[in-house]
Amino acid sequence: MSVHPPLSPFNFFQECFAKAKSLKILQVDAMVLISATPEGKPSGRMVLLKGINPERGFRFYTNYDSRKSAELGANPQAQLLFYWAELGRQIRVEGSVERTAAADSDAYFASRGRASRIGAIASLQSRPLGSSEELRAKVEKITKELEGREVIRPENWGGFELVAERFEFWEDRADRLHERVTYDRDANGKWITGRLWP
Repeated sequence: MSVHPPLSPFNFFQECFAKAKSLKILQVDAMVLISATPEGKPSGRMVLLKGINPERGFRFYTNYDSRKSAELGANPQAQLLFYWAELGRQIRVEGSVERTAAADSDAYFASRGRASRIGAIASLQSRPLGSSEELRAKVEKITKELEGREVIRPENWGGFELVAERFEFWEDRADRLHERVTYDRDANGKWITGRLWP
């Protein structure tokens, strides 16, 4: 980690992300999304980074009827955690979460493979499933129904953007004297940098 980190945490993130990609890390875009219920019960799961807005934050897509969506709707505060062991680096991003515009969700959905789009329509994400055969049967049914037709995004599926308010960049160091650099956005939108003890 440099003595003087970049002024923008987004630039710093892009540097780290590019380095991780150059190492050909498997699913380099995987990140832990941590949400919480209004009662404060946390829950985390892996999602995939699907876009970065260097002025705002990070995008991912999901079923709006899923558990994560319900938690984000009730308590729109969340954290993203990236960890690349091969790079000895971890990045935490905290902020508020908003739904993306419908046009953005449409564009991303259209970029997915046909089978993936059908799977998204078929899935009652996060709800109890009797058997894997039930899922396969529903996918087959929808596949036949949509044969020869365009597979468009359902209204209950789309994107979220975590609007970044705080970053922490952690880098592994010998003897556990790890480097920790923080960025906090002030009331004027300016990023204030700091360091933490390991």
